[in-house]
Amino acid sequence: MVRRDGGSLRVGTRDRGRGPGRGGGLRVLGRGPDRCQGRRFPPSAQVRDSRGYDPDARGAPRRGDPRPLGLGQTEPGAPGRPASRGSRRPLRPDRPRRGRLSARFGNRSHPEPIHAGRPLTLFRRWAGDPVLVGLALALSLFGIAMIYSAGVLNVPSPVVTGAWRRQLVWLALSLAAFTFVSRIRGRWIEWAALPSYLAAVVLLAAVLVIGTGAGPAESVGRWIQVGPIRFQPSEFAKIAAVLGIAWFLSSRESPPAGVRDLVAPSAIVGVLLGLVVLQPDLGTALAFVGILFAVLFWSGTPLLHLFFLASPGLALILAFNTIVWSVYFVALVLAVYLFRYRLYLIESAGVVLANLAAGTIALPVWSSLAEYQRNRLLVFLDPGMDPRGAGWNLIQSKVAIGSGGLTGKGFTQGTQKRLDFLPEQHTDFIFSVIGEELGFVGAFIAIALFAALLYRLVLMAEKVSDPFAGLVLFGIFGAWLVHVFINVGMTVGIVPITGIPLPFVSYGGTFLLTCWVMTGLAVRMAQED
Repeated sequence: MVRRDGGSLRVGTRDRGRGPGRGGGLRVLGRGPDRCQGRRFPPSAQVRDSRGYDPDARGAPRRGDPRPLGLGQTEPGAPGRPASRGSRRPLRPDRPRRGRLSARFGNRSHPEPIHAGRPLTLFRRWAGDPVLVGLALALSLFGIAMIYSAGVLNVPSPVVTGAWRRQLVWLALSLAAFTFVSRIRGRWIEWAALPSYLAAVVLLAAVLVIGTGAGPAESVGRWIQVGPIRFQPSEFAKIAAVLGIAWFLSSRESPPAGVRDLVAPSAIVGVLLGLVVLQPDLGTALAFVGILFAVLFWSGTPLLHLFFLASPGLALILAFNTIVWSVYFVALVLAVYLFRYRLYLIESAGVVLANLAAGTIALPVWSSLAEYQRNRLLVFLDPGMDPRGAGWNLIQSKVAIGSGGLTGKGFTQGTQKRLDFLPEQHTDFIFSVIGEELGFVGAFIAIALFAALLYRLVLMAEKVSDPFAGLVLFGIFGAWLVHVFINVGMTVGIVPITGIPLPFVSYGGTFLLTCWVMTGLAVRMAQED
């Protein structure tokens, strides 16, 4: 066959280029380079690694290349992401996203369960991470020692004095649960993500109906009593949140590319967070916020979009000062305008309206808080306003840590603790006992152990190639980071006081069990490739 301009063509050969003013047509043999309607193919001389990928992860695959498409790449001729009506942002090809995990979304165009080709067995040989397990065990034993010290009082209390024995029993149960979870195949864990999430929703809803109090929180229902066993469902809900959002994001073929893509994962965590807030338990709810942002960050979500996602919460906090909120809102609108080409019109409008709504409802939200919650926020700004009431905990915690000096007063010799001036010394304020009795050296060692534990999780997440495994590891990192930062921060007065324990160290059976189950999940996920 011969074209009008004299060129020959081959039947069945599609032209991937465009004729002059005529759109796509059949390719004339020997006339010009091959093109595609979307992205250009990279030059044939471009340097590629041994697997055929571009060094900067931006090239499209060669024709006939059996490897799957990389992140942000489309099939030749496939249309790009259309702009919404009224948007001023020009069309642009999707670009690779930041994040260690983002390049791994392209490794499987059709997500499959972990180890889909292996035999369907529940367990596999245990291959743990000795560094992670050793750090967790060291913190647990250190915590039992400090709980024992917290029980040494001038006027013994049966609740605090015997707490270390009960914690030791819970440690044995937690190690058994860790051994069980760390041997479950990753395939089964991935399949259990959705049922675990639904079970957590049911349990948290049940707490609102049949929940009971315990200890200093006797007036609020956060526990469920089943015979002699009492447990706190919100702790297990953290595991369900990690698995649920990791399962959802790993089932996608690409990470969230816009603010609209963050609605679904935020709703997954938001349901659990809302049920916890209704208990009320604002301290535990903050852990879910850490899980959400940690997993989204690791999935490759741009930092700008994460800021816009967090901006309504920031607006709610700043709204209690009209001048500060006004300056913040103007700066936010300016930022949305400057980055308008990276947002769709509906996304820009949604961010501005969400911040405006958050500032509007600040007063009703403040009125809905319990009296003790409002007092905690007020004494955070001025502890001296009620030194014998709401400000007592913060003042005594600072006195205990400050009196410890460099090396502390000695094990079991803390005066603030022995005279029972320090509140909840075996749970929420265990770090104050560490600072008073072991001084700056002991507090530094404790923080160093937590830093090593968190850093180990990051290294493990970098090494795995499966998206689900990496997201689970970083979700655990986010939960523990929030716990450590808030618990240590509230004892020294840099964050408001909330009832949030220190991982592995504070007294609490359900919390210790949850920490070790997360450790088992981390060990298991680190073996999945």
